[in-house]
Amino acid sequence: MAQAKYEIRRKCPICGAVFQIRTIDSVYCSKQCSDVAYKRKKDREAKEAKYEQLAKEIPDIREFLSVQEAVAVYCVERDTLYREIRKGKIPAVNLGTKQLRLNRADLEQRYPRRKKVRKAAQKPIPKTYNMEPENCYTIGEISKKFRIHDSSVWAHIRKFSIPTRQIGNYVYAPKSEIDKLYKSIKL
Repeated sequence: MAQAKYEIRRKCPICGAVFQIRTIDSVYCSKQCSDVAYKRKKDREAKEAKYEQLAKEIPDIREFLSVQEAVAVYCVERDTLYREIRKGKIPAVNLGTKQLRLNRADLEQRYPRRKKVRKAAQKPIPKTYNMEPENCYTIGEISKKFRIHDSSVWAHIRKFSIPTRQIGNYVYAPKSEIDKLYKSIKL
């Protein structure tokens, strides 16, 4: 892959290193950081699916829940529940080894229910842009400001569906979207 001619620096969300991007889509500094992010995402999705499945199996009429069931139904982590039980803030009944039961009414008062995971099929809400010339860059201004060739600017505008408006010989694109696309960390 050819090296980009523009110099945009970003901070890796995984390791915190500042790096020069190779493409506009670059988020992570290396393959290792990308793999770590992918694994975290998949683990989070699997955990949510497990909680959702477990919450479906619990009948609404059951008065007492185990800690694992409470974690699946309510927005609370296991360690938090155990800490609250130890401090005496949540009453619990121990029925034997690994059989701790919590009153559903007490949990309802303290914690909100876990929300369902949003499906990816829902369409995002369209944004409204102020396309007046004072709130927009021309293609030439974008090229000069970010030191990018005109054809690359056009390719990025098409790729990321950034709206444009033509007035006379000039084509305008909203400053907010362009600044977000080409933002760089100042050193």
